Amino acid sequence: MSNTKNRQIVLKQRPTGNAKLDDFQFIENEIPIPKDGEVLFQNTMISVEPYQRNLMGNGSSEWPTMDIGETMQGPTIAKVIKSNHDDFQVGDYVQTWSGWQDYALSNGSDIRKLDPEIAPLSTALGPLGLNGFAAWYGMTKLHDFKPGGTLVVTGAAGSVGSLVAQLGKLRGYRVVGVAGSEDKVTFLKEALGLDAAIDYKAKDLDDQIRKALPHGIDSFYENVGGPIFPRLMEYFNKDAKMTISGTIADYSNTELPQGTNYLPRLITIIHYRFLSIKAFATPFVMDTIDEFLEEVTPLIQHDIIKYSEEFIDGFGKLPETFLRLFDGSHSGKKLIVKS
Repeated sequence: MSNTKNRQIVLKQRPTGNAKLDDFQFIENEIPIPKDGEVLFQNTMISVEPYQRNLMGNGSSEWPTMDIGETMQGPTIAKVIKSNHDDFQVGDYVQTWSGWQDYALSNGSDIRKLDPEIAPLSTALGPLGLNGFAAWYGMTKLHDFKPGGTLVVTGAAGSVGSLVAQLGKLRGYRVVGVAGSEDKVTFLKEALGLDAAIDYKAKDLDDQIRKALPHGIDSFYENVGGPIFPRLMEYFNKDAKMTISGTIADYSNTELPQGTNYLPRLITIIHYRFLSIKAFATPFVMDTIDEFLEEVTPLIQHDIIKYSEEFIDGFGKLPETFLRLFDGSHSGKKLIVKS
């Protein structure tokens, strides 16, 4: 073992507005000892996820919140270092939900054994993990999207949105990505091959939207929420389909936003254009994850789907890396490599 204590990052207090560094606390505890039927594993990679803001409480989410003093929850890649479980051997790599800590125990029911020969271990936290699964499920299980129609993806340079966009291209849609910088727009068009891309921070946003959507929107995958949606919703075609995967721009809000109330207009669009809106949450649909892995794993193995990863060295950088998810500066998947 590289550490003699179990370092943990816990929720110190519920955020007021956006999460801040002082909402977290670093503590140390004894390394747990596995009982019969348990394994002890050491985390080697830890993922940071936007939905972790929901778990902290005092925001827009209606999900159950973490307790104060509880270890920050989330997915990790770990190595088994002690095993009293027949299905796991010392040295096995596993995907876990043990969160922001060095060590944890499992009875085997909540960890997934990984084979590094099939795909890089890191992909189990990205394109072959919860991010990829959210992209695949929202594109596969909720709607019958119009063949050849225009699919708009918000947060298209992120770890979920970029997979949504690529799945859309593979399935024959005209794909338009929405992102927050010129560099991200270039990435979407040149690296991912999207048909068009929109910089929502640009001064000529309305012109970009008109040029990107000459035939309107047939399918819409929402990752972001916020003020861009009211401008895009005017382009919904008759019988358009909308999938809601997340609304990261609103996670820290406890009150309705100030300004124009667009709800009456949205209801009118739903009514007269027969807009279908469906949402999902991955914890409730995990029974389909094997189907997801069967389709997407070969796409990763053969480099058909591209993905972006940023490896950040150091357990202590978890909180500041998490905060970067909400300032619009990042793209791709953020992974903390333990040291």
